[in-house]
Amino acid sequence: MFKGIDFSHAFQPIIDINKGDIVSYEVLLRGKSHEAPWVVFNKVEKQDLPLFDQYNREKAIALASRLGLDRSINLNFLPRDILADEGSCLIKTIEACRRHGFNSKQLTIEITESEFVENYDALSNILNNVRRENIVIAIDDFGAGYAGLNLLASIQPDLIKVDMSLLRHINENGPRQAIVRAMSRVCLDLGIDVLAEGVETEEEFDWLRSIDISLYQGFLFAKPVFESLPTVDDLKFKIPTNSFTSVCCYGT
Repeated sequence: MFKGIDFSHAFQPIIDINKGDIVSYEVLLRGKSHEAPWVVFNKVEKQDLPLFDQYNREKAIALASRLGLDRSINLNFLPRDILADEGSCLIKTIEACRRHGFNSKQLTIEITESEFVENYDALSNILNNVRRENIVIAIDDFGAGYAGLNLLASIQPDLIKVDMSLLRHINENGPRQAIVRAMSRVCLDLGIDVLAEGVETEEEFDWLRSIDISLYQGFLFAKPVFESLPTVDDLKFKIPTNSFTSVCCYGT
């Protein structure tokens, strides 16, 4: 299958500063020589992209299992692919976990918010069905795209990942601060965890921590590592020992 397309994966940790630990890893597509994802996708015929995406996820699960990963993994899905096959891609991913001896309860499904969603009700129904498997549902790139609050209200995810474009230099940008603070309050009211994605500087981190965000992912802590699982000891920025205490269910 897909001969001539040689690829693997990198793992980027997601940190909970309250627990002082890594709670999950996002699994990211890379070429075998560490090429960016778009280089790999450009080798796939357009009509074959959904099939390749599923093949990509199965290989990611197989690698996580071989590496002995005992934390959660985050895998990406496009809303249009979920709707097109009525959730079959999600079921196949759960089945892949079982085939490779990886606990499907450690799976987080990331739905990108940067794509237009044609039918919110249908998407919500499909995701509610896989929730019965105790799988975490997340909205990726929240605040960057088309769906926004409609998607949040429709699928009521367990987690949102605030898009890095909103977080860049947030420590010195009043309008972005107001937006992210409001997002955080809404999610608190709805019982949704908030993850700050793409955090690059201590100043960004300090401001986000000041509004009680406890989940982080970004170059400040660790870049994606090819075919390996970075540990807490590998983090470039050490987790502060005086972190606040807030309620966060993700990774438990």
